[in-house]
Order: sequence, then structure tokens, then C-alpha cells
Amino acid sequence: MTASGYLVAATSFKRFTYGELKRATRGFREEIGRGGGGVVYKGVLPDHRVATMKRLNVKAHQGEDEFLAEVSTIGRLNHMNLIEMWGYCVEGIHRLLVYEYIENGSLVDNLMSNSLDWKKMFEIAMGTAKGLTYLHEECLEWVLHCDSQRVELLQDQGDKRLHGARVVLQSSHHCQSLLEMITGKNPGVGVLVVGTSGEKYRQRLETWVKGKKIEASGTSWIEEVLDPSMGDDCDRNELENVIEVAIKCTEADRHRRPSMSQVVQMLVGSN
Repeated sequence: MTASGYLVAATSFKRFTYGELKRATRGFREEIGRGGGGVVYKGVLPDHRVATMKRLNVKAHQGEDEFLAEVSTIGRLNHMNLIEMWGYCVEGIHRLLVYEYIENGSLVDNLMSNSLDWKKMFEIAMGTAKGLTYLHEECLEWVLHCDSQRVELLQDQGDKRLHGARVVLQSSHHCQSLLEMITGKNPGVGVLVVGTSGEKYRQRLETWVKGKKIEASGTSWIEEVLDPSMGDDCDRNELENVIEVAIKCTEADRHRRPSMSQVVQMLVGSN
């Protein structure tokens, strides 16, 4: 059976025309994000649902059946921490994905606004770990590891979801993001560096945090790496455990990193 035929049988995705999505986005006017995989737009579907349309940068050799096979794989992924996909477009050279719009924006947006307290950060870390556990270990489909930038944390009325279900992150990558949340230090996104010197900025984050732990006595190292904007509301024991989890996930030797299900267990144990 062809990939397109299998898609119809396996998913309830709507196949949109390019013209429909162009009208829904008012000519792809409202851009809300971009990356190596493509450009993301906000739009309104004919049934008045607000949606996100990702216009993919597709290699010239990718045919319709190959694209539809990938969409079919996405259609068989289902988890509360994954963004829900609604449809797609494959027309000529155009390849687009249509999925639910997340009102509260990305983790990056929220970090920049300093709107996240420790409780919310912990919930995000837990939701991320659960979503990645599903992709790594629980779903029946083999989801390929691709560019880590294609996975993004989005917030929607308290839900912690992963955008970009086609991609699985290595635990070392997404747990470095956890360190970035706690320390306010993200070498990849300069605007997120909070209260850190140029020397710290140039170092790899996990090396810097590990170094602080080795240098300090007792638990004082937590204060050395903590983003000052977090204040005194966070549980220090819980915080230390979470940082320990993140450090383990950034081990250079992949065999020494915990699995995602182990990460969830460790986070649950700290709560």
C-alpha cells in the first residue's frame, strides 16, 4: 500500500491545500518562529481554530510518499506532553504541518520575561522528561534523532508539551536546557545569560556547573550557580537533586547517562 493510502487509514489528519493555508495565515504574514527545519506561522483555520503552520525546508529529493510516511508516523504518536497535530499540506514543492497553537509561547519566551518561578520550572522539567520518555522508550514508532533545535518547550495553561514530535533529543541535550533554566545561563542564546560574567559565558555550561560543585564545600555550590532572579522561594534540597540529574545527563559517555525513564524517577524522588 502506498504511504498516502496508509496515511488515510492510520490517521485523522486533514490534508490542506496550499491555498487554504496561505489564506489562513493571510499570506504567511504572522511569523512566530524559525529554525533549521523551517518557518512557523500563526493562522486561523476555516473552522475558526487558531493553528500553527510550520512551513518545512524540504530537500528537493523528498517525494510525496516519503513525506506522507513521516506524517503517518507522527499520527501514531499520542501523549499528553506532545503537541497535537491537525493536518498537513503536500503540494508541489510545498510541505507544511498544521498543529494546535500554544497560547503561552515557548520556554525561551518565558525565560526572557522572567515569569517562571521554581515550581513552574520543575513542572516543565517533569513534563519534558515524561514526553521524551514516551518518545524514547514507550511509543511503538521509531522516531529519529535530528537537530536538537527542532524540539521546543511550549506552555499552554499549565501543560508542558513538546513541539516537534518528529525529533527525539538525547538526554544530554535537553537536560542542558534544564541547567540553563536554573542558572539563567544559555551559551546558545546570549539574551538568556543572567548575572554571569564573560568567562562563564565562554565555557560550556555543564563544565562550569561541575567545576563549581568541585570547588565549593558542602552545599554552597548551589548558590554559586543559581540564577539570582529565582529568589529564595525554591526548595534547596529539591533544586540540588534536579541539578544533579541534569549533570548526569550531560556525561560525555552516553553509557553513563540515565535513560529518560530513570530521569523521571529521579525527578519524582526529589519532589
